[in-house]
Amino acid sequence: MSDLLPIAIAGIFVMAIVLLLARKFKISSRYERAPRVLNSWSALDKGIDPTEDQKL
Repeated sequence: MSDLLPIAIAGIFVMAIVLLLARKFKISSRYERAPRVLNSWSALDKGIDPTEDQKL
């Protein structure tokens, strides 16, 4: 039981440092991608028919 106490304290300390660094550098938002331009592939994902805009 007493052997687990230093390991638990070290784990909590490491998790706190990781959370603080992630919040400071916004690591999680760096990998979130949103399409900048609505192309035909992303239009289909949103239910928009890209062929309606094309006139022959």
